[in-house]
Amino acid sequence: MPLYMDFHKIENVTVEDVKAAHIADVAIQEKYGVRYHQFWVNQEAGAVFCLVEGPNAETCEMVHKMAHGNIACALTKVETGFYEKMMGAGHKIDDGHVHHQDGTTDTGYRTVLLTSVTGITKATNSKQLPELQQPNWAREIVYHNINAYKGRELKWERDDSMIGVFDDTAQAIACALQIQQQLLNEKEKTPGIIFRSGISAAQPVTAEGDFFQQAIKLAHGLCLIALPNRILTSSLVSKLCTNEQLLKDSSSIRSLNIREEEFISNLINVAEKRLCDEHFDLNTLCSEVSVSRTQLYRKIVSLTGLSPNDFVRDLRMNKAIAMLKQQKLNIAEIAYGTGFSSPSYFSKCFTGKFGCTPSAFLKKVQHSYYL
Repeated sequence: MPLYMDFHKIENVTVEDVKAAHIADVAIQEKYGVRYHQFWVNQEAGAVFCLVEGPNAETCEMVHKMAHGNIACALTKVETGFYEKMMGAGHKIDDGHVHHQDGTTDTGYRTVLLTSVTGITKATNSKQLPELQQPNWAREIVYHNINAYKGRELKWERDDSMIGVFDDTAQAIACALQIQQQLLNEKEKTPGIIFRSGISAAQPVTAEGDFFQQAIKLAHGLCLIALPNRILTSSLVSKLCTNEQLLKDSSSIRSLNIREEEFISNLINVAEKRLCDEHFDLNTLCSEVSVSRTQLYRKIVSLTGLSPNDFVRDLRMNKAIAMLKQQKLNIAEIAYGTGFSSPSYFSKCFTGKFGCTPSAFLKKVQHSYYL
C-alpha cells in the first residue's frame, strides 16, 4: 500500500497527547485497511508528523478524524526509498513515538549537505578537457565523510552534486568542515579543483505538503552561491546546531540570516525559471525580485562575490554543463534552453569560460573521458 506522511500544527502539544491520539488511531485502523506506524513530535514548534500506510489519502485522513478529530494541515504521498534516505531507519519507537538510537527525542528535522566539485579549467584545447572533470579522489573524500559522520548518501538526477542527509545538524556541519579540510589538503598535491557546499534543514512535511524537495533545492542554491571552497548554511541550520563552536570560524563557513536566505531563494527561483529566455536581463531580474539595480548589485556581490551579470552567466554555464553531461539534448537545444540567442553564440561563451567548444566537451563525455 502507499506510504504517506502528514503534518499537524498543534499549540502546546505534548508527547502524551499525541500518544493517546496514536493509540486511538491504532484501535480502529484495521477496519479501514490503514496502519499508523509512528509519529514525531516537535514541542517547541508545535508540530506533529505521522507516518501512515493506507489505500489512499482520504482513508488515512478519515481514520484520524474518526479516532480523535485531529485533521492534518497537509498529507503527502512519499516513495519508500526516498523516505528511508531522508528519515533513516532503526529508530527506537515508544508507543509510536520516534526516538534516536541514543534515546533522545527525534523532532523530525533532517539536514541536507550538498557538495559540488569541479576541476579548475586552464584548457586551451579539447585534449585538456579532463581538467573539467570531477575527480574520483574528490568524490571518495566526500562520500567517505558522509558515511563516517552517520549521513546517508542521496542520489540526485539533476546534476553530479553529492548529497548527504543527516539526522543531526551538528554532524552535518562537522562533516562539511572535514570535507573542506581534506579537499584543501589534497589541492596542494593534485590538479586544482573548486568545491562548494550548501547545508539546509527542514521538517519532514511542510504546510504545502512538500517532503524535503525544497530543502534539497535550497541546499543546491546555497551551494551555487557559496564562495569557492567555502560552506554556506541556511538560517535554520544555524538555529538547530547544538555545537556553536562549529559555526564560529567565519573563514570556513557562513550562515545566512532569514532575509538573506529569502532573497537568494527568490533570486535563484526567478533566474532559473527565466534562464531559457534570451531576453532575460538585469532589468527583468530587478523587477521580479523587487529591488533596484543598485540593491541587486550590492546584495549579489555581498553574497556571491560576483557581479549580477557574472552570477547569471555562471548559472547558465552550470546548467549547460549539467545538460551536456546528461546527453539527452543536442547542442542547439541546450543553447536555446540556457537562454542563448544562437548555438554559435553559446559556443563562443562556452569556449570563453571553459577553453573548449560544447561539441568537444560532449564528445569527451560520450567517450567516457568524464568520470
